[in-house]
Amino acid sequence: MLFGQSIFQSVLERLKAENEATPEADFSVPHQIRGLNSSFVAASLAPAAADATRTQQAYQDHMAEEKPPEPKRMPPHLAKIRPEEVALELDINPADTVATLAEKRRAFAKANHPDGIDPLFRDPATIRMTTANLLIDAAIRRLQA
Repeated sequence: MLFGQSIFQSVLERLKAENEATPEADFSVPHQIRGLNSSFVAASLAPAAADATRTQQAYQDHMAEEKPPEPKRMPPHLAKIRPEEVALELDINPADTVATLAEKRRAFAKANHPDGIDPLFRDPATIRMTTANLLIDAAIRRLQA
């Protein structure tokens, strides 16, 4: 304690005295930072003509690499849509059981289902799948009769 005051009180008195001794700051002038009134971006020079031609040549080289897409061709098995052709492919015989016919249906659908075929060729795939289902269903009915 200094002169009957705590250290805290003496510090407060000293700060108050210093504050009264300094004049109030003039806030009418806006605050500025010197040296920041100009841009940070340096002026760039125009690209050389050689750079422009190199860029254009690189672009043309890249575009020349792209080839037009080849036209899509229908797989040859999708052309066989007659019931006789589908029946030959299914190879349904009197020794088949319901389980083997179901397996043949799954195998045929895996290779011919319209959802797995390109949209351009879905119509023949649908015909093939419908024909196969009709033939297998008829064979199952014969087995159950």
